[in-house]
Amino acid sequence: MSYSIAIDGPAGAGKSTIARIVAQKKGCLYVDTGAMYRALALFFLREGLEGTDQAAIEGCCKKAQITLGFENKTQVVYLNGENVNGLIRTQEVGDMASVTSRYPKVRQELVRMQQKIAGDTDVVMDGRDIGTCVLPDATVKIFLTARVDVRAKRRYRELLERKETCSLAAVEEEIRKRDHQDMTRAVSPLRQAKDAVLVDTSDLSIDQAADAILEICRQKGCV
Repeated sequence: MSYSIAIDGPAGAGKSTIARIVAQKKGCLYVDTGAMYRALALFFLREGLEGTDQAAIEGCCKKAQITLGFENKTQVVYLNGENVNGLIRTQEVGDMASVTSRYPKVRQELVRMQQKIAGDTDVVMDGRDIGTCVLPDATVKIFLTARVDVRAKRRYRELLERKETCSLAAVEEEIRKRDHQDMTRAVSPLRQAKDAVLVDTSDLSIDQAADAILEICRQKGCV
C-alpha cells in the first residue's frame, strides 16, 4: 500500500526545496505541483492569453500536456515534451500561475494528474491545497510557513541568482499579494488542513525543517 506526504504552505516557505529533501531521504517520488501549474501558465503566456480571460484559459488548458520525468536524478517538468525547468520560475510565470490556478477547469485537470501519480506510488507532494483537496486522505499532512519578511528575502535572493532585476520591497509586496490571492480564491483556497501539523521555517535551516518533517513522519508511522 502506497503512502503520501502532503506539504502545503504559502509562497516562499521553502516547500519545494524541503519536500525534495524529504522525498530523497524517504526514497519516494517528489511531485512539485506548483511547477505543474507554472508549466501550464507558461503555455498560456506562449499562447498570448490574458490571465483574466477565464473562458479562453479553460478552453485552452487541455491542449497542454504536463508530465514529470527525471534527468540526472533531478525531477523535470515537461510541457508538450519540452523540458521547461529553466523557464517557469520567473515572476511573470508565477503571476500567471497565481491567477489561472483559481479557475475550476484548470485545477480539475491538474488535480486529476496529481491524484493518479499518488495512486500509483509513494509520494511527497507539495502545493497549496494538497492536504485539503488533492490528497485529503494523505498519510501525513504538513502546513509549512514562515514570516512574510523571511519569505520575501528568500525569494529576493533566488531572483538575484537568476540575474533578474528587482527590489526587496517589491518582492515582499508581491508575496503579500500572492498570499491574499491564494487564501481568498473561490476554488481550493490556501488553508491549513485540520489534521495538518504546522511547521514554521522562519528560524530553521532547510535541513532542520526537513528533519522536523521526517520526525513527524516517524511519529505518525510513515516509514
